[in-house]
Amino acid sequence: MFPGLLIFDFDGVIADSEIISLSTLQSALRSYGNDLPLEEVRRRFLGKAMKQIKKAMQAQDSDTSWDGFDAHWNAILFDRFRNELRPLPGLVALLDRIEAHGLPYCIASSGGLERIGVALEAIGLGARFSHVFSAEQVRHGKPAPDLFLHAAKTIGVPPDRCLVLEDSPYGIKAATSAGMHALGFVGGAHLEDIQAEHRNLLLDQGARDVVEHLSDLTFDRMSALENAEGRDSHGSSVKRSTGPTRQLRQKPDWL
Repeated sequence: MFPGLLIFDFDGVIADSEIISLSTLQSALRSYGNDLPLEEVRRRFLGKAMKQIKKAMQAQDSDTSWDGFDAHWNAILFDRFRNELRPLPGLVALLDRIEAHGLPYCIASSGGLERIGVALEAIGLGARFSHVFSAEQVRHGKPAPDLFLHAAKTIGVPPDRCLVLEDSPYGIKAATSAGMHALGFVGGAHLEDIQAEHRNLLLDQGARDVVEHLSDLTFDRMSALENAEGRDSHGSSVKRSTGPTRQLRQKPDWL
């Protein structure tokens, strides 16, 4: 049976959290003297771990002390999570289907374990996830493959039997680098204005398919991904350009 393990990214896939996360990150950066446009925050940091964000900002602004930035951002973020956060539409029904089918699943996120825990409690789904993995647990975060390989090894499923559901190009790159099958997701509220462009970016980074709604993730569709070429969110074949593959706009920190 394929897949043998379904790996969920968290922000923008399980919790519709990216708008909250990106706007509070923008606010926290402004408090530390760096006023970045929201689009730049999204482009540079969507899918990145805290240590990668701090490393990038320290390189950009070495005159600022970034001590305490983690706690400052989390204080703002967690307050809004508890008051505003919601799960992605269709998530609970999807979990019901995969549990009934006996398919193992887990979370593998760039977010810290505390952050994931607060968010799961806020959306009332903490009991549904017995396996949660964070970039805190590995040396290199996404787009390195470390986190996904750690999750697969812990649960005991070979990488080529794993399907990763991701909304970020860094996550898609991490999944393909791990030798896993990557499925793009563009259903989060943060992608509403750039859904078509983001779909193409995920495909260019190696996603075998892209879905807009979690209800589109049927077992037939998942099984077909084992040997699939790239497809769009309606299941139509995607003809890739014969020109150069679009690159991530920022050099990955793990290279």
